[in-house]
Amino acid sequence: MTDTESFREFVAARGLALSRTAFLLTGDHGHAEDLLQETLVKAAAKWRKVATVGDPEAYVRKIMLNQLRTWRRPRRLTIFPTADLPESPAHEDQATQTELKIMLRNALGLLSPKQRIVLYLRFYEDLPEAEVAARLDCSVGTVKRHAHDALKRLRTVAPQLLERMHP
Repeated sequence: MTDTESFREFVAARGLALSRTAFLLTGDHGHAEDLLQETLVKAAAKWRKVATVGDPEAYVRKIMLNQLRTWRRPRRLTIFPTADLPESPAHEDQATQTELKIMLRNALGLLSPKQRIVLYLRFYEDLPEAEVAARLDCSVGTVKRHAHDALKRLRTVAPQLLERMHP
């Protein structure tokens, strides 16, 4: 199998998961597509090396994280303030779920890229602090500080999310 065929097979198998990761890191579909495309271009350029490592997907995710940290374009989401949310019904409907997703996306958009990366790795990838620190080439204390600051900011800008989790 050639390198091109191997790369295409990898993208076909793991492209959707990588796309979800890019969206979680950026909070925007357009930015996620850009991030994924730039990541795959870099991975394709050195696919022979990437394919020989133990876990090519982890290597590609590392490229994605590094690419996100180097972006210089503004990544702010547009925030649409709303009045207080109505009391939640006993049964969560689709509109309420969508409203919560929008609220979470807007709140995440207020975080710095490093804070979003730390939250993603800690709570979505479920990695221990030491592993997050190793992936980001920083200290465990820095990871703890970014996570603490990010969660504090989320509690401040979107307390409704906590109320939904702990009524």
